Amino acid sequence: MLVSALAALLLPGSPPPALPLLVGMASVAAGLSLVWLEIGKPWRALNVFFHPQTSWMTREGIVAGPLLACTAAAAWSGSAATLLAAALLGALYLYCQARILRASRAIPAWSHPRVVPLMLTCGLAEGCAALLLLGGAGSPALTALALAAAVARELAREAYRRGLVASAAPAPTLAWFTHPATRVLQGLRAVAALLLLAALAGWGGGAAAALGGALLLATGWALKLILITRAAYRRGAQMLHAPVRGQPSAASVGLPLGAPGAGRR
Repeated sequence: MLVSALAALLLPGSPPPALPLLVGMASVAAGLSLVWLEIGKPWRALNVFFHPQTSWMTREGIVAGPLLACTAAAAWSGSAATLLAAALLGALYLYCQARILRASRAIPAWSHPRVVPLMLTCGLAEGCAALLLLGGAGSPALTALALAAAVARELAREAYRRGLVASAAPAPTLAWFTHPATRVLQGLRAVAALLLLAALAGWGGGAAAALGGALLLATGWALKLILITRAAYRRGAQMLHAPVRGQPSAASVGLPLGAPGAGRR
């Protein structure tokens, strides 16, 4: 919704905003519905609105209502005022979502400060990609914006990876940056950027831009899927040597836990 509204306001040759805005509304509504369904007691969902001073999920929920209303008005009227309101609220909604991850203190892959710019650039890149697929592939300005967003996402991802390494994130989390599936995704993101660049250079035209947008969107979803469901390890106490019945513990022989020889004679 953010990219659709901004494109309608600022970029020449962008598609009419009604369809992209309606698709954005459906995506936001579907996401909120899934969150509601996963709550243990869905009938108590209104409690999410009671803690705006501490909860980014509460702030997200508060923003969602005006966002949907302004987006519907913008899709119906197409006026500059409603488009601008939808864009501002879309940016705020995306920021709230990024901060929800940042607030998950127990999971280093989510709580690192650099996850916020990563999520913001992911949202912008995927919004540009969706708009390319919804009729904007013929707009050089939108294609250039999608390419810039793709580059910004890669820079944010690399800064995020370096930040995790510097903060000594759990080894299984860091292992996902060298996993074969992650390598494939890196290659596909590079292909998406090259296709967008080719479209700007006049090679392939709208077809290259649309295919680049499809890859940009799919690889963004896959990146977040890995971050949320595969790399989300906790940092906590580790037992380097499993205790064995009949053998002395580290403390009983005067060795620190985890020292060589701890847990055995």
